[in-house]
Amino acid sequence: METKPRLRVAFLHPDLGIGGAERLVVDAATGIQSKGHHTVIYTSHHDPKHCFEETRDGTLRVSVHGNSLPRSIFGRFYIVCAILRQLVLTLYILLWEKDSYDVMVVDQLSACLPLLTWFSSAKIMFYCHFPDKLLTSRESTLKQLYRVPLDKLEEWTTGMADTVVVNSGFTAGIFRRSFPSIFKTPRILYPPINTQAYDRAVDTSDPSVQLLETNHKIILSINRFERKKNVELALRAFAALKTDSLIDPTTFGTYRLVLAGGYDRRVAENVEYLESLNDLATQFGLKTFVIHPSSDQKPPEDAQVVFVCSFNDAQRTYLLANALMLLYTPSNEHFGITPVEGMYCSVPVIACNNGGPLESVKDTLTGLLIPPTPELWANGIRDLITEKYDVKAMGEAGRRHVLDTFSLEAFADQLEDILEELVTGGRVTHHRYDNVEYGVRVFVAALLVYIWYSMF
Repeated sequence: METKPRLRVAFLHPDLGIGGAERLVVDAATGIQSKGHHTVIYTSHHDPKHCFEETRDGTLRVSVHGNSLPRSIFGRFYIVCAILRQLVLTLYILLWEKDSYDVMVVDQLSACLPLLTWFSSAKIMFYCHFPDKLLTSRESTLKQLYRVPLDKLEEWTTGMADTVVVNSGFTAGIFRRSFPSIFKTPRILYPPINTQAYDRAVDTSDPSVQLLETNHKIILSINRFERKKNVELALRAFAALKTDSLIDPTTFGTYRLVLAGGYDRRVAENVEYLESLNDLATQFGLKTFVIHPSSDQKPPEDAQVVFVCSFNDAQRTYLLANALMLLYTPSNEHFGITPVEGMYCSVPVIACNNGGPLESVKDTLTGLLIPPTPELWANGIRDLITEKYDVKAMGEAGRRHVLDTFSLEAFADQLEDILEELVTGGRVTHHRYDNVEYGVRVFVAALLVYIWYSMF
């Protein structure tokens, strides 16, 4: 039987921490590796104490370059610093390993794509989670002017990829409106979950799991501690169960809201947002407790809101195995892998009725899609608590839905097809910048090499 040629695939990701984008690149690399292909993840930052297990236990090879550059300048210019860090990473690859790969898969930042296209022999796939130009606020004229060249750079460099892939139909529509010079419709590749990672039994001997053990019924939210994730929606809706007398006080006392997610002490927003959420819960008269990765103290049994910062895999397994429901709070989320994780673990999901969850959650069948107002969410939580809907049937339907649509196996099959098509000369993404003058290429390359040497 004829066997497919083994591909050499490099993944480039800015910061290999804990989050949906990081989970995607880890699953993509794992899935392609399981097909017998060679994979490496290149990144500008990787902390073994703040990452997914596959990147530290030897499952995946990780190569780190560019971490010596700052993440910001006086708390500003994050995108400029991110681009510079990525360019240092790219220059390392081009200087030492430029012909080592058949395909390079780049996500989040597109600034490196022209260099990879011009000076490496690999085909380039760009995975667009969401246009960066739409992820930043422009509250001042100066900020608007600052973003103009960056927005133009993003569109031009994104168009340099051999093919562009997006994470949902919602993102595909946004992509077409945001980048009118890129002619071809991007391909949709839904993020997967590695179902094997969610089939593990709860390890009650793990001290970090023991911190979470409780007799309360758990209402769970999993999101990074960032304002755009709107975690306070879950907190306000939970508090409304009590303040609006949607359930009796005795019943309310049997529930605990667990707000878990990625948290990095280096990121001021993470620190500030956690503090504001804690203050808000206190204002509602709810007793709170914070669990950090270094914590060894268990929350008191009367804690009604528990924050779990940067949970590990064992803690995630416990929370999903014991959650009555999962609250997914962001609005207009590009896709959102967390609802898929919850559904696979047979947990009904409440999510906003917009963005990516419209393509992942089946309303009233695997969860509820509700407008993002605390009052309506509180009613939805009450409906699940009082079993207006068959919670068990919802959970079972959610698991079947994920196995059919969002498994790692299905994702890996689709991704492998895209990569093989690229290598064999299949379809590419056309744009207006195919005929960039050679002189421009040389000038840009020389400038970046100068930046490289001036930094070391």
